[in-house]
Amino acid sequence: MRILLTGATGLIGRELGKALVARGDDVVCLVRDLAAARRRLPFPASCHSWDHTKPVPPAALEGVDAVLHLAGEPVAERRWTEAHKALIRDSRVLGTRALVQAVLAHGAGVRVFVHGSASGIHAERGDELLDAYSSAGTGYLADVVRAWEAELAPLAARPALRVPVVRTGIVLARQGGALAQMLPLFRLSAAGRLGSGAQWMSWIHLQDIVGLFMHALDAPAAIGVLEGVAPQPVTNAQFTRAFTRSLGAIQNLPVPRAAIEALYGERADIVLGSTRLVPTATLASGYRFRFETVEHALEDLLAPLRGGVWERVWEQWLPRQASEVWRFFASADNLQEITPPQPHFTVLGMSTPEIGAGTRIDYALRVNGVPVRWQTLIDAWDPPRRFSDLQARGPYDLWHHVHEFEPLAGGTLMRDTVHYRLPAGWLGMLAAGWKVGLDVERIFAYRAEKIDARFGS
Repeated sequence: MRILLTGATGLIGRELGKALVARGDDVVCLVRDLAAARRRLPFPASCHSWDHTKPVPPAALEGVDAVLHLAGEPVAERRWTEAHKALIRDSRVLGTRALVQAVLAHGAGVRVFVHGSASGIHAERGDELLDAYSSAGTGYLADVVRAWEAELAPLAARPALRVPVVRTGIVLARQGGALAQMLPLFRLSAAGRLGSGAQWMSWIHLQDIVGLFMHALDAPAAIGVLEGVAPQPVTNAQFTRAFTRSLGAIQNLPVPRAAIEALYGERADIVLGSTRLVPTATLASGYRFRFETVEHALEDLLAPLRGGVWERVWEQWLPRQASEVWRFFASADNLQEITPPQPHFTVLGMSTPEIGAGTRIDYALRVNGVPVRWQTLIDAWDPPRRFSDLQARGPYDLWHHVHEFEPLAGGTLMRDTVHYRLPAGWLGMLAAGWKVGLDVERIFAYRAEKIDARFGS
């Protein structure tokens, strides 16, 4: 199929795009920044520039069989000013209106329009058990979602067009979303339940929400509204216990409701509101969850981060064969080409004439202006798919970098996974964790640009 995807650079969109191209679909993306999307999308796609204030380019719908609509300004990342609330609403309501109009005008071949919505339509409901058949709630977010979904109404004029709606709950993932915001304080054992902890959280693992969107896309018959939440919602107190247990941290004192409201303002409703949503319609549609309990989900996501370990993952799709990309990385000298000039990174020498398992590589660099010697050990070497290096001597307590080159859609998905831990335990993390995190992100952003310039199209 040829599929038009919005929200492709987001947490769900990146994983969904990879799943689509891996099975042979062609993907067309509507993005705000074409240059940034080229570096951030971990899959091949034809991209068109678009935002919610503009009509959708007719060319984006040429030959399209299905639409996956995920776009919308993030709700939980910034304090809600009146201007930001307007952007949250307009990016959804006006954006969906423009996309629906484009499908009706230019998408004659579109047979399914999967709409990514939100469980926030139910709002604060205490202990009431909810599902897709329950009534909408009241309040700002509920009103936004109600208006958002109302924009789908004109699609009813096309009876052959399926319009499944996936109302997503709290998405749990290691590399973004709610967990990424919670991790810093939990790592320091400085966080506890929020308010009373009695509020219900309707959550879903990233793998399951991607699987559910694929399920909605492929379903042979109309399935209506699906609940994008796992079968077992939990209270915030239960979630906090499972979180600290999986991370190996200590649960601290509760955060008073007044403190949350002072810090977050109106946005506090997101973390203090209670929505006990269960996937009645989703299970009836035939979808089977991989992660049904929060304990299973958090163990999968947080176990690699125990002991103060941080993880960063960068993915980049390149229109070259894995063997060609591998040859570049098999030379230690090329690492200097893709490293920013500021650390003054220099390769001093290797223990073997060519890189292979057991090779030790010596480097010199500067950390905050201080000269540092670094030695890494190649602890895995599996050409042309994978190699990894482990710090043998250097500034970190742990540094392990896995390089993977996965064939995908005629090119290569290059994935870098770094696990690192700072010296001095929580003191080191408290003193320098934020700075190291920014430095690592900056280095790999620079690296992505250089690699795209060399191998991209």
